[in-house]
Amino acid sequence: MLRRRSSGRQLRIVITPPVRWSLPSFGRLWEAREVLARFAARDITLRYRQTALGVLWVVLQPLLAAGVLSFVFGNVAKLPSGGVPSIVYTFAGLLLFNLMNTVITRGSMSLVGNSSLVSKLYFPRLLIPLSTAGSALMDFVVSLAFMSVLFGIYGIGLPGPAVVLVPVWVVLTICLAEGIAFVTSALMVSYRDVGYMVPFLLQVMLYASPVAYSLGKIPAHYRIFYDINPMTWLLADIRWSLLHQPQPSVGILLLSVVVPLAVLMVGSFVFQQLERGFADVI
Repeated sequence: MLRRRSSGRQLRIVITPPVRWSLPSFGRLWEAREVLARFAARDITLRYRQTALGVLWVVLQPLLAAGVLSFVFGNVAKLPSGGVPSIVYTFAGLLLFNLMNTVITRGSMSLVGNSSLVSKLYFPRLLIPLSTAGSALMDFVVSLAFMSVLFGIYGIGLPGPAVVLVPVWVVLTICLAEGIAFVTSALMVSYRDVGYMVPFLLQVMLYASPVAYSLGKIPAHYRIFYDINPMTWLLADIRWSLLHQPQPSVGILLLSVVVPLAVLMVGSFVFQQLERGFADVI
């Protein structure tokens, strides 16, 4: 915590540990917004530096993944895709899933990857995993723009009025992912095993979420696992906004808002409690 003390003409800034059982100070984060912008810009630059295709990878990766998943689930398994071409349905799902995946994966590694900054300089440590949302959001915007090309290729009509809610679903997905990344990045400072667990669990989540198929043919006794999965709700939301899919129920819409915000609050609280020991063990 920063405390400014004025003594005559001198201004002293006293750094004190954060109070236990408290949430991070929004005021401190706002004061350090320039640091957040610098971290985000550096993350974007480093991600595509010395790559031959650069930002094209943002489109190629989800497009190739959508092609494979749509072939397996649409052509081989014959699972429904909401009445739209399977590759378009899958690409729309990957928009949000890759956004979450990128934030969690890069956020989990962020503190360890910036260990010299954490141990030597003072700034709100929460900014490090928070800054990973910048590059993930840029990837999303580029992929979303490419999706309009898929609409033209497959003759899909333009989205309806619900398209204005796309930014809401994006922000809620980032909140969900950041809440998880806060916890995993804080734990990874002391337990490097987290670096092995996170990619595995995200891979499981990819197949356990309706990214490449709709829930029409899922047996009833398995539906509970989808109904409690936040990504199921958010995927239904964005497909409603982009692909003329049925509007989710009011309950799903409420859960899509409440749960990601709750995960963000809990994650930031856990991060605040573990932050005290970062410099000692990192």
